[in-house]
Amino acid sequence: MACSSMITLSRPTLSPSSSSSSSSTAPSFLPPNPLCHVTTLPRFRSFRSKSLSSSKKQLSVSASASLQALVFDCDGVILESEHLHRQAYNDAFAHFNVRCPSSSDESQQPLNWGIDFYDQLQNRIGGGKPKMRWYFGEHGWPISTIFEKPPEADEDRVKLIDTLQDWKTEMYKEIIKSGTVEPRPGVLRLMDEAKAAGKKLAVCSAATKSSVILCLENLIGIERFQSLDCFLAGDDVKEKKPDPSIYLTASNRLGVSPRDCLVVEDSVIGLQAATRAGMSCVITYTSSTAEQDFKDAIAIYPDLSNLRLKDLELLLQKVVPAS
Repeated sequence: MACSSMITLSRPTLSPSSSSSSSSTAPSFLPPNPLCHVTTLPRFRSFRSKSLSSSKKQLSVSASASLQALVFDCDGVILESEHLHRQAYNDAFAHFNVRCPSSSDESQQPLNWGIDFYDQLQNRIGGGKPKMRWYFGEHGWPISTIFEKPPEADEDRVKLIDTLQDWKTEMYKEIIKSGTVEPRPGVLRLMDEAKAAGKKLAVCSAATKSSVILCLENLIGIERFQSLDCFLAGDDVKEKKPDPSIYLTASNRLGVSPRDCLVVEDSVIGLQAATRAGMSCVITYTSSTAEQDFKDAIAIYPDLSNLRLKDLELLLQKVVPAS
């Protein structure tokens, strides 16, 4: 079986004050493949075209496939949301006056995640609570109005993260309810085409269920949301993406073999979750994920505006069966 080169990256140091010249770096979650030649590069080269043409490749799977279920991620696919989440996190840090030991003693300003830093963090770690736990583990647990001293007991650390995440989620909901957020191009039409053709339709998101429900009701409409054949959020599985649990659970609930499911994702973390579940995946990248290595996707698009269901069906039919 032919195998494309695997790219291994050195891990960057993430700093909240990353300059705008820093490039987003994809995480290296997948174990080495002994059949692949390994090339080490210091950083990704940009290969994204700004046109609406796609980048396509053939990917080996266990059997020939036919499109029976279309599965969407939410954040980054249905809506471009990275900047909204970052705003909500920073609002939460300011509200609870969260200050880490690494913060300047002179300014005593609350923690604030910059644009470049958040892009790197988002591309490395899936899920809000894991992001904060990783950050505080690297930069020191903070003082705040929740705990006057840095929490040392794990139960106190869990309480801190839960409190921050709950407040952040409420702030994010307020942004969504403001009516200023719209779905990404082509999403609604593609959903409607899939339902009209009798395909199963699902949404699988790593975000909390309450925030995903609010997003879907406001962005795709209550009628489309209620017509979904499967809806899963981060609360429904123990492990976050890139673990394949959420997509394997969706396959089981849909009653569709993973090879007959096609996933629409925006990041390498989501791509890894889909392919580990045995599903083919197309990428519609965002400004935050455009530099990532999507070599295992069967097609790559800047958005879905020119994509039709028949295009996806043909793509899946052309996936090369594994020998």
